[in-house]
Amino acid sequence: MPLSILTADRDLDPGSGIAHTAPLPHDEPDHWRRPYRPGPWRVGAAAVFLLLASFVLLSALIIALADAPAAALVCLAVGLLVIAFALRLLRVGVWVSRHGLRQVAFFRTTTVPWDAVGPVRTAQQPVKWLGLPRTVQGQALLLERTGGDAATRILLTDHNADFLARPGAFDRAADVVEAWAAEYAR
Repeated sequence: MPLSILTADRDLDPGSGIAHTAPLPHDEPDHWRRPYRPGPWRVGAAAVFLLLASFVLLSALIIALADAPAAALVCLAVGLLVIAFALRLLRVGVWVSRHGLRQVAFFRTTTVPWDAVGPVRTAQQPVKWLGLPRTVQGQALLLERTGGDAATRILLTDHNADFLARPGAFDRAADVVEAWAAEYAR
């Protein structure tokens, strides 16, 4: 039995009676929520970096006990940077709330209010594989903005760290983001 408190798509199971195109059922739509679970590639990479940080922090402790405070502070700073890197890696993705749609990248966060959101659609196109320069044919969830900025932005792809080898999860996440856009972008 899955722990429903830990997953964003807990009520989107086929047997739950809730349609896949309905927005996430929750009490507080003002809070930013990720409409899907982080994928195993993203969680695995963050776990490896946190493991590396534990070794760096352990070495900082050993160096501090060896009476080299400057080197211990350097190791402590490196360990804290690795922890911050791992936590930011877990935050990357698309978030939704009543206020708009937020796309969190590693070094940048972009928030688009719902009144500036145009059509949100899924399209077949070349996409980056795990964010690397290599491109493969796949699906992408595209956001078209209204108003003066007519640029199309890629929100999600089926080959990123959240959806690689999980096509059903990509379809559910795309449906939920499209449903949020249909409900709030009026």
